[in-house]
Amino acid sequence: MGQIQGSDVRKLVVACEAGMGSSVLLVSQLRQRLAASGVEVEHSPVGKLPDDVDLIVCHRGLEATARQVAPGKVVVPFDMFLGDPAFDRVVEAITSGTPIEG
Repeated sequence: MGQIQGSDVRKLVVACEAGMGSSVLLVSQLRQRLAASGVEVEHSPVGKLPDDVDLIVCHRGLEATARQVAPGKVVVPFDMFLGDPAFDRVVEAITSGTPIEG
């Protein structure tokens, strides 16, 4: 568990397994919602997370792997690819500059 100020997030990565279907759709939605913030939103397999990631968003089933691959990084898990409250919480924190816990 960790914390980052929303205003400090420069790169957000949606981590997934080998497939890219639902997570790519999520990346597109988050890019649109965060366009004005200047945050870079990318997609990455959970086993190959980039070193310069500030915030990782992943399905709850991948949370432990994400934390192992990127120790010290904030990981926000979600349960549903569409309409999960975690996405609203992340977008709100980034746009308002408030803390994100994960």
